[in-house]
Formats: sequence, C-alpha cells, structure tokens
Amino acid sequence: MKKGDLVVRKSHGKDVLFRIVDILEDENGKKNAVLKGINFRLLADSPIDDLEQIREDEATNYVFSKRIENLFERILKERADRQRKYKRSDEGFGNPGRVLHLDGDAEYLKICLEAYQKLQIEAVGMVVAESDQHKVVRSLLKEHSPDILVVTGHDAILNFSGDFKDISNYRNSLNFIKAVKEARKYEPNIDDLVIFAGACQSHFEALLKSGANFASSPHRILIHCLDPVLVVEKIAYARINTVIMLKEILESTITGTKGVGGLETRGKYRMGMPKSLYE
Repeated sequence: MKKGDLVVRKSHGKDVLFRIVDILEDENGKKNAVLKGINFRLLADSPIDDLEQIREDEATNYVFSKRIENLFERILKERADRQRKYKRSDEGFGNPGRVLHLDGDAEYLKICLEAYQKLQIEAVGMVVAESDQHKVVRSLLKEHSPDILVVTGHDAILNFSGDFKDISNYRNSLNFIKAVKEARKYEPNIDDLVIFAGACQSHFEALLKSGANFASSPHRILIHCLDPVLVVEKIAYARINTVIMLKEILESTITGTKGVGGLETRGKYRMGMPKSLYE
C-alpha cells in the first residue's frame, strides 16, 4: 500500500472507495492510512491491514455503480417521456439550463463533469480552493453566464461537542457563504441564478440565508459527490414556468433530505421553435 492507491475497507463491507492520501506510523510502528472518499466527500483513516487495493480500471464500478447507472437511465427515460408532452419532436427543440461548477477537489469535479455529460447537461467546471471561491466567482459568472451555479468541495464539523449553529465550528462553510454572497451581488434574483452550495456536514441554514437555493447538510451528514449534480439535473430540465416540487428534487438525490435541502425554485428548461435543419 502506498500514497495514491485506491482502496476499500474490509471491515466496512468494502462499501466506499477511497484513495490513500497519506500513510502515518504510530509510536508502536503500526501503520495507518489517511483516506479520501472517491464517491462520498469523506475523509477517514484506517489500519493498513484493513484495506484492500482496487485497480484504477475498477474505480468506475464504485463511483458509477449499477445503482447510479440505473438511476441515470431512469432520469433520462422520465425526461424523454416528459419532453414528448412538451413538443412534437419534428417541430421544436429545448434548451436546458447551463452550469458553472466550482469545486475544491479536482477528483470530485472530474466525477461530476462525467455525470453532467451522461445526463446531457452543459457544464463548465473549475477547480478552485474553497478559500478562494469567493474571490473568483463573480468574474467567472460574468465570463460564462450560467443558469445554475454549484460551489462545493470539502467541509466538516470541527468539534462534535461544540455548537452546530456556530459557523466557526465548520471547516469551510464560511467560505461557501462568502462565495454565495458574492454570486448574489452579481445576480440577486434566486430564480435567475440558481445556486447549490455546501459539502459534507455544511451549515445548511446559514447557506440558505446567504442566498443559496439549495444547500447541504440539514442533518450534518456526509453527502454523495453526485448529490449536487442530481439537484442540478432537476432544475436544468424543468420548464421555466414550473416551480418544481421540493420533495421531487430532494428525493432524487442519494442522501435525501438528511443530506440536501432547499427552497422552491423555478426550472431552467426553455422551449424553442423551429427545429434546425442543420443540427
């Protein structure tokens, strides 16, 4: 086992895929690995002898598991059925919402961009450290003019015996709040620019108050790296004259209402006519 290896924990039923980011040795010479989740935005540690190595070419089977692929297939089928009601396929076309996704972690961003592609969502992704997101978000919004903004990365409660209402008890929630506030200076209307903000265990209530439409984490739990993407999909493909049922949006995510919550929001899908002869 070495830094950079993909592994699973045998004692946890090999349920979550990790990458080893460091190996530490205690005073007794016992080696422990510092792990970063690949499909969950999770940092953990484990004894080396509890780990089983996974080949790089097997990683996709964990991130885009059969459950996730089935979920994507269902989303695409339900979308196609819905769009048949919107228009005759030979007459019109549709423009879904476009996304700007800022992520503090390059590996999570790569997974999300692959998911956007699978779900036929136009997205621009930028790796930006959580502490820097508020510095660049307005210039990036001006450059890309997205309909939907995602600001995410890593977060955590620093002291579980502390005050969960205290923003200083969170690793990066304040950074996400700063980014949302800067984005709202660019576009104050929550229907014109839809914002998802937060990561694992983030200060859900403070993020909504800062101007986010959707945020994590109501129950301060770990969220799946694809939860923001699944929220975005619902918004991107819902009609602009539709306020989507919150239950429908939140139940489409992997961690559900314990991991993600939000406000009533209008969709971003616009119909157009006529259908081009040249596409």
